[in-house]
Amino acid sequence: MEIERQDQLAVLRRRIARIDRKYANTGRRTRPARPNIEQLLPGEIVRTRFGEHFETEKVWEPHRRYGSVGIGELAELPVDFLYALSEGAIPRSHPRRWAFLDTETTGLGAGSYAFLVGVGSVGTEGFRLRQFFLRAEDEEHSLLSRLAEYLAQFEVLITYNGKAYDQPLLESRFRGARLPHPFSGLAHLDLLFGARRLWKLRLESCRLVELENQILGVERQGDLPGVMIPYCYFEYQRTQEAFQLIPIFHHNAMDILSLACLTAVVPLAFRAPEEASLRHGTDLIGLARWMLKCGQREEAARLLRRAVSLGLPDHLLFRALWDTAAIYKRLGQFDAARDGFAELVNSRNPYRARAYEELAKHFERRERDYVQALRMTQNALALDGTAALRRREQRLSARVAKAAAAMRS
Repeated sequence: MEIERQDQLAVLRRRIARIDRKYANTGRRTRPARPNIEQLLPGEIVRTRFGEHFETEKVWEPHRRYGSVGIGELAELPVDFLYALSEGAIPRSHPRRWAFLDTETTGLGAGSYAFLVGVGSVGTEGFRLRQFFLRAEDEEHSLLSRLAEYLAQFEVLITYNGKAYDQPLLESRFRGARLPHPFSGLAHLDLLFGARRLWKLRLESCRLVELENQILGVERQGDLPGVMIPYCYFEYQRTQEAFQLIPIFHHNAMDILSLACLTAVVPLAFRAPEEASLRHGTDLIGLARWMLKCGQREEAARLLRRAVSLGLPDHLLFRALWDTAAIYKRLGQFDAARDGFAELVNSRNPYRARAYEELAKHFERRERDYVQALRMTQNALALDGTAALRRREQRLSARVAKAAAAMRS
């Protein structure tokens, strides 16, 4: 991507040189006019009934790759690819009907607005990005009307933290402009939630740029930090130096391309875990917990066993062993549950007392082995002397004594 950025800068230098040559032989010493954004980026001034604004497009061809994902692979994703991650809200939709949206805004507080809206889409020509830009705040009506028209061709909106930020912000701007917003007709998949389930236990951060690096294998060079974007835009408003905008357009483009490529990775883990390239036990833990929440207990147990085999830190290992045994118990696989609880009592861990108690219940109720049940209860009492365990010990002691007396008589 650094080579691509250098190519873009080279194009800009050539355009500046042409502008300089235009004024070189005029005999004037006046400074040449500053180039406008439409002179620096390929695009057009779009005129609507509300005014005008600037739009630009960029295409990544199918043969290109972005880290571990090929651009051409996006168009080949199955129509039910988003079903599992969306929990059935998006049963079928072709990738060409997905819109990948990200905004660059003037801030986070009240009165903030999106001055740049990028929308990516998948097509036969590759991955297309259209960016809608406000050269001045009074162009917002024009931009919003065109954005609504453009989004009308899609069925699914895909964002990263867009449910909490991008969509509510844009909806408020549409309301302020007294224009109908386009989001009611779009199913919204916020990829942040799936990404957090997969990677929050392993990665320090689930920010998009972090996943771009850790999951896709891409490292941005010379990227403009997000906190600087509002400042650069306001400086452009003050000075009309359009050069300051180029890094913002680039940042937005990379965010949307990363979002699209991560969409080829995250939903796959939820749709077909065995096909996903999850090589860390911690990633499988997050996925197993989601499966358990959705009622897919056997799949959750399988993922937990796989996570244990891949290796886990102790605080996750013992929880995984406990959850696996508990799942087997709920599934009625009592021997497997007994073996799982037995594994937990072999070492010091936070679940040891509870595992002894579960073994006591198993030997009492399933195997009618009251001596072994009493032994498990006493082991549990040595670790956690609860009233319930003491009552269980008394009851089992009485049963064992009664059985012993019966054998003597």
